[in-house]
Amino acid sequence: MTRTPRHARNGDVILAVDELGGAGGEPLLLVMGLGVSRYWWPDGLVDALVAAGFHVAAFDGRDAGGSTHFDDVPADHPFAALLRRRPAAYTAEDMADDTAAVLDALGWQHAHLFGVSQGGLVAQRTALRHPLRVRTLTSYAAVPSDARGAAVLRYVRLPFLARLARFRFPADHEGDVAAGLALARAVASPGYAFDEQDARARVERELDAGLPSGVRDTRAQARQTGASWQGPRLRDLRVPTLVLQGERDPLLRPSAGRHIAEAVPGARYVELPGTGHDLPRAVWPTVVREMRALVDTAAHR
Repeated sequence: MTRTPRHARNGDVILAVDELGGAGGEPLLLVMGLGVSRYWWPDGLVDALVAAGFHVAAFDGRDAGGSTHFDDVPADHPFAALLRRRPAAYTAEDMADDTAAVLDALGWQHAHLFGVSQGGLVAQRTALRHPLRVRTLTSYAAVPSDARGAAVLRYVRLPFLARLARFRFPADHEGDVAAGLALARAVASPGYAFDEQDARARVERELDAGLPSGVRDTRAQARQTGASWQGPRLRDLRVPTLVLQGERDPLLRPSAGRHIAEAVPGARYVELPGTGHDLPRAVWPTVVREMRALVDTAAHR
């Protein structure tokens, strides 16, 4: 896979963007999860999306990867931030506007969005705030946009968070790799073998690019989760929508995905057996097939 780096700008915020292949295909923008960078997307999944006719790009949201960080803004723990203990560093509307700025930088008037975890939440809000820029929406392992503040916790498995809080690793490169692998293993799919080689490659690729370890930057994660949303409700979303959710997600209850699909008119819900809060190789064919069907159905409307 060849990366063509670009940068987008939303006001003072610079956003790191990569084109990943498939020029001439359906424009597809990938939105990664909480804190981590665009380097966490599996190469094999990107290749499969390109083979299915997509022109794929990915970017780092604000406070992640190679994009602008707000390190001078105080922050709580990521989930304590949901309780509004500190003023928000930025809004969820700002994060949705970042996505639109990336589309501008790519020269895409509109595109399909595929967001994972926190990226799925950002993708939902982008489709609500910029509906004319979004052709279709695929939300994977995400909470509903309508869940705000502490209401998000109804979907979260709190024992899993307590387990993450006990992780301790040395403050060096090897510690960063170990932390990334520990997170990848923690969110992995119980129904499939954990691919440690692939996970290590993604973690080391992020670090080798000179990017900070998003796994360990809990202050940046707190700023992202603390971003408040005052925009439209999911019932107002009119973009063709696919909701994917792992049946055995260790972080989110499947009700999160079901509630998104119930709220969005005409949304399709697909629960993936044995799947956790990750994208194991075994589900790639299903994910790509469902996304392609969503795009083709929307095109015939």
